[in-house]
Amino acid sequence: MKTLKFISAIAITAILSFTSCQSEESTEVGTNPNANSSTSTTASNYERAAMNDGSDDDFLDGNSCTELLFPLSATINGKPITLISKLDFSAVLNIMGEFNDDNDTVIFDFPISVKTSNYTEVVVNNQAEFNTLKQQCETAEQQGKDAISCIDIQFPVTMLTYNVTLEQTGSVVVQSEKQLYTFMTGLDGDELFAVNYPISATLSNGTSIQIKSDAEFQDAISECVQFEDEKDDAANTAAEVEAILSGTKFKVETFITGGVNKANDYANWSIEFTNDSKIVAKNIINSVLGEIEGTYSVSSETDAFVNISFANNTAVSALKNDWIVSTYSNTLVTLKSKTDASVTLAFKKL
Repeated sequence: MKTLKFISAIAITAILSFTSCQSEESTEVGTNPNANSSTSTTASNYERAAMNDGSDDDFLDGNSCTELLFPLSATINGKPITLISKLDFSAVLNIMGEFNDDNDTVIFDFPISVKTSNYTEVVVNNQAEFNTLKQQCETAEQQGKDAISCIDIQFPVTMLTYNVTLEQTGSVVVQSEKQLYTFMTGLDGDELFAVNYPISATLSNGTSIQIKSDAEFQDAISECVQFEDEKDDAANTAAEVEAILSGTKFKVETFITGGVNKANDYANWSIEFTNDSKIVAKNIINSVLGEIEGTYSVSSETDAFVNISFANNTAVSALKNDWIVSTYSNTLVTLKSKTDASVTLAFKKL
């Protein structure tokens, strides 16, 4: 999801860098009654959309306001690892994904360097300083200063500048999110601006759009933020359901297919979800039937999913499916087929 990032004082070097790169024209060419002030909703939208995105490494630092800079070293679940680039994230995820029911721990070898949402690089010397950055991020969220990273603006974008009498004073062509952020945060109180629409953007749901006004930009943000909220909710559900399933034995409480409850077909079977992504069906009455082993995974998009896979032509192969989580508690998880909502399955904890 587009993540939350805090706004801090803008770096002087960023201002100088931006000023040297932007194209500017000072000729006055007209007036614009729709120009925006630096405190307008449109200004806030563009500033937040232009913040540095620190969300890619949230599984490591738990802080969407900061981007970890390489190289860095850490101990992940007791295993030391050095990260040279984002390519090393897969090694970290492999360690974290080894077991489903453990609490992942990340201990950084300080000092480490991070880039904040205003593109400033900061050296973090210890855990206390690291915790302070996380607290600042939480405060920014509470104050409504979180970043909007679910919309990617396609550059270049031209900003028209005006004075308080709505006369155009020039134009600025911005080529990147960093330049856009610097432009928005560098506006004085007596400066106004207008976006030279149309502009193009891509939403986090993959939709490419053309935006023709400030109102359409606001609508696009509302759409993608809602999508990200749904993804966050689904991810939380997936994590909670995985914790309920992992390392636990269940019975088939209901299994409705073709309008018939076939739970009795599995009355003598226990279904265990192991903490290493295996699912084991065991006949508790007839040991001759032995165990049937398959695999499972829990994932999410805008819904939470439980994928169950057994080999075909086994006593429990009918339970194989891509399931959507319908409801869940500590003792009962109910699912429905991803492709046919009339097919439902419920597991009850033994």
